[in-house]
Amino acid sequence: MSRSEHPVARNGQHRSDQGGFGRVASLGGGVIGRSWTALFLAAGKSVAVFDPDPEAEARVRRAVEDAWPTLTRLGLTEHGDPDGLHFCADPRQAVEGAGFVQESVPERTALKHEVYAAVEPALGDGTVVASSASGLTLTEMQRGWRDPARFVLGHPFNPPHLVPLVEVMGNERTAPGVVDRARAFYESVGKVTIEVRREVPGHVANRLQAALWREAIHLVNEGVAGVEDVDTAVSAGPGLRWATTGPTQLFHLGAGDGGLAAFCERYADSFNRWFDSLGRPHLDRATAERLVAGLRPISEAHSVDELSHRRDELITGVLALLRNGPRSPS
Repeated sequence: MSRSEHPVARNGQHRSDQGGFGRVASLGGGVIGRSWTALFLAAGKSVAVFDPDPEAEARVRRAVEDAWPTLTRLGLTEHGDPDGLHFCADPRQAVEGAGFVQESVPERTALKHEVYAAVEPALGDGTVVASSASGLTLTEMQRGWRDPARFVLGHPFNPPHLVPLVEVMGNERTAPGVVDRARAFYESVGKVTIEVRREVPGHVANRLQAALWREAIHLVNEGVAGVEDVDTAVSAGPGLRWATTGPTQLFHLGAGDGGLAAFCERYADSFNRWFDSLGRPHLDRATAERLVAGLRPISEAHSVDELSHRRDELITGVLALLRNGPRSPS
């Protein structure tokens, strides 16, 4: 099985726990943290959660309960136990004895540094710590550590208990083997990992979706199509293909037996013309108001919870189909 192949989507089974991480700490009980917690519990981990909000425990338990039927449908709860969850009043208590720590506290540098300073003395020798941060860089976060050797980026796509991708990154201050151990852990709970090799704002996947949204905004601003139609152009068109494989491989298939080399030769002039005409909009007030107005027929008819539930149901359906579909080439 290639590393890019989604293990859950293909056969509903977890990979073996190569890292041996039986106990996990989840720091932060917000949207990302509680989704991670549900996944870790489904994978049979004992999960200690820290969040200073007195309402966090109720929200996390409710999120786990809500996610469990979906995780079961995907074949992820065979070894799971939702009762393996407990809460800690102190982050140091949460990380004691944990082999893996997923940090998902709010993306404020000072707050993350405060949490790192608190937990670092309580970590075991082999513990790996990963941050879910999407907007902060690894270098910025490393400044909160005396020794960041066991600390990596472990950025998921929302919601983590459903979307397989995790972007993992270390750098010259990361100890040898830590990135591989983090990837092994994520893959053992059903995730698909990529390694970010150089630090850039937004990592990889966020930059890709930002590039697409930038052009979507440009098309709306230029009056080429409305917000709903641009969204439909993605979801009913290339979005379906992107659920199966990435853009470069898809274009490799677009020129028949000649493959990607023939595609580039055949369509270079067209793509270069499109590249040169792509827009560079900014999310100023007028643009934001235009987008909000364009989405109003949907946002006024359905609540955020309703739309999120529909999204998650559709993602679950796609993953279930991929799990039962033909295996991708190794």
